[in-house]
Amino acid sequence: MLAQREVSVFVYDAVQLEGINFTLPEVQTLMQGVTVGGHRFSDQQIAVNQADAWKELFRLVRDKQFELTPRCACNLHHIAGKEEALEWGQFRSGGVLIAGTDYEPPAAGDLPGLFTQMIDRLARFDDVYDQAVHLFLTMARCQFFYDVNKRMGRFMMNGHLLNHGYPAINIPASRELEFNELMLEFYGSSDQEKMNRFVRSCMDERAVRIMKES
Repeated sequence: MLAQREVSVFVYDAVQLEGINFTLPEVQTLMQGVTVGGHRFSDQQIAVNQADAWKELFRLVRDKQFELTPRCACNLHHIAGKEEALEWGQFRSGGVLIAGTDYEPPAAGDLPGLFTQMIDRLARFDDVYDQAVHLFLTMARCQFFYDVNKRMGRFMMNGHLLNHGYPAINIPASRELEFNELMLEFYGSSDQEKMNRFVRSCMDERAVRIMKES
């Protein structure tokens, strides 16, 4: 309920983090199926995709169909990456680079095994938030898709949280610089500690309080 109420903010912050300068009212207008002037169609598509992916995530959780599987991730990416990624709805078939770092993501042929390894490693974490952040960061670093990897990581992170009855976590656009700097450091080191603290600091205290009281 809390996540659905704030979904327009989640979409707004997500597109802002991608350098797309929609206002919150413009995002809300797009989510109502109305185009807005002064923006490229491709940018509007990204915002609509983000909103549609959230709707699908809510449906999957509500219908108890959300799973930490390649199939579920690819189905969500089919919506979130439509017309944006080189290929959408499937793991990438070639190599990719990440701007701003010398780190090279794994080869395409290694991705299915790395996804399985990512899920297996969840057992190392007792805390659901640690598990969720692990999903986000591993998906971002492995670059399972040609594009939309950080956003997909956050979808899988939040799907895991919502599936366990925890509030979703939003990365606010106001913290874009800090987010980008810490992500670049993480790509190079693979150490999740600083990013884990950052993501936790973005938790909605009101939502956490309501959850604890319920």
